[in-house]
Amino acid sequence: MKFTKMQGCGNDYIYVNGFAEEIEAAQKPALVRRLSDRHFGIGGDGVIFINPGKAAEFEMEMYNADGSRAQMCGNGIRCVAKYVYDNGLTDRTRITIESFGQVKYLDLTPGADGKVSLVRVNMGAPILEAAQVPVVSANAQAVDEEITVGGVVYRMTCVSMGNPHAVVFVKDTDDLRDFAIEEIGPRFECHERFPERVNTEFVRIIDESRVQMRVWERGTGETLACGTGCCATVVACVLNGLTADRIVVELLGGELECEWDRAKNTVYMTGPAETVFEGSVEV
Repeated sequence: MKFTKMQGCGNDYIYVNGFAEEIEAAQKPALVRRLSDRHFGIGGDGVIFINPGKAAEFEMEMYNADGSRAQMCGNGIRCVAKYVYDNGLTDRTRITIESFGQVKYLDLTPGADGKVSLVRVNMGAPILEAAQVPVVSANAQAVDEEITVGGVVYRMTCVSMGNPHAVVFVKDTDDLRDFAIEEIGPRFECHERFPERVNTEFVRIIDESRVQMRVWERGTGETLACGTGCCATVVACVLNGLTADRIVVELLGGELECEWDRAKNTVYMTGPAETVFEGSVEV
């Protein structure tokens, strides 16, 4: 099976051309776990199969590193856009990609070499209703809401961008690099208030236009970036009166620009996409 390793701000996945490669659905979870292993496989945060779309031009069939299906990945969908353009599956610079039944609209910016270097994604409207995130809450929306995790009380704002996020603002540190995410992240992910588990963003406000973020992704662990997490973060920042509607999010793997156009109730994300290497593997 041929594959391409790609990354967006360090959020790396193994990409498989579903137009050319046929893998039985029942085989995919075990295959994903093997390929994602960073010691015995190719290594990545998961595997994404690029298939013909039904409601869009292309489909992103995404799996986490543990073999579970994922609904959406902002960094992953930018790389899908780069893949289909760079490999001649489309010559259009405005395309549609569906993932888990959701259609996203993407604008591609080719560089001087004719390859896509930057992608802007219309991520659609944020979902704030607690039952749809989903998060167990006594309120219609979980905004600046208390949660006790590991005996410590945190305040979270929950947003779905097609997948569930809990945004937690960290105020007692000047830098998140020393934050104990490997201890705290799994406790959030599997907390009883999140019936489908949750992605958790730990965010430090730098100023009204810039924040720092680390993320613990369900089914994967800490990743260097999370596009949907950045989108959820700008929504949470605005809802809590902490930033402007457009911000730059500093991640371990780079920076993403996110904007919540409240008049249109639409979130936009802009960032890079890069090819790391190509190869083939026995399946």
